[in-house]
Amino acid sequence: MNLSEYLHDRRDRIDQALNRLLPPIDSHQRTVVEAMRYSLLAGGKRIRPILCMAGAEAVGGNPDTVVNFACALEMIHAYSLIHDDLPAMDNDDFRRGIPTNHKRFGDAAAILAGDGLLTEAFSVMTRRALHPEISSEQLLEATRVVADLAGFRGMVGGQMVDIESEGVRPTIDVVQFIHSTKTAALIRASVSSGAILAGGTEESVSNLSRYGDFLGLAFQIRDDLLDVVGTSEEIGKPAGSDLEKNKATYPAVLGIAESEAREKQMVEQALAALSSFDDRAEPLKDLALHLLNRKK
Repeated sequence: MNLSEYLHDRRDRIDQALNRLLPPIDSHQRTVVEAMRYSLLAGGKRIRPILCMAGAEAVGGNPDTVVNFACALEMIHAYSLIHDDLPAMDNDDFRRGIPTNHKRFGDAAAILAGDGLLTEAFSVMTRRALHPEISSEQLLEATRVVADLAGFRGMVGGQMVDIESEGVRPTIDVVQFIHSTKTAALIRASVSSGAILAGGTEESVSNLSRYGDFLGLAFQIRDDLLDVVGTSEEIGKPAGSDLEKNKATYPAVLGIAESEAREKQMVEQALAALSSFDDRAEPLKDLALHLLNRKK
């Protein structure tokens, strides 16, 4: 399998669906819709919706049947980035090489754009007409999984601990908790929800959840490393910002070499979680290996 072609094809399908799912900028809600579209359609790797589609594929499902649900995951991810960048949180000026949402539209519009994307995500996930080949029971269960891992039990809770840990020398346990919840939780939700929607067995969903946990940790360790060794042009925001803000990161606690070793270990464990799957899980395996070499 050519991973580059696979990712390009999936991103194209997802971008087309995202553009179709969001309303046009031609109503009284023009400002908030424009702000929503600005961040959602500003590019990005689309890793979470791709993982949802690959999760469905791994259990024998048709990835095209889950594309709309997958797009809802990207809406949740985009909302979290808008809010993370706000002055009350990370106070970042650039994201993906362009001004952050609050720099372009102001704080109030950015907050509401994030709220709009989060709530629209759940509307998309539960709108029966958008998922004609998926049962109501599967939709309900997949939506519950996403809600649990995107909320205070997962991403929201991790963001809070991340903020509370700034300026305090963290332990490795705290760093691991932050990464497991703030980043890995939504990645886990992405791949496992795809499997649920495609009718995966309890065992297969459990194994894919484990894969998502380890992949999410590896993904965040790589982000932490890129903040130290990458360039601003590569990562789309100022390099070294984590160090400047005294963020709780793996390099800050373990150093670069040990962080790289942990990243490799997480990837190996992610691959081990896929040992019972056949060639239909090949995209998930290649994605995990791809993480070790990404530059942005």
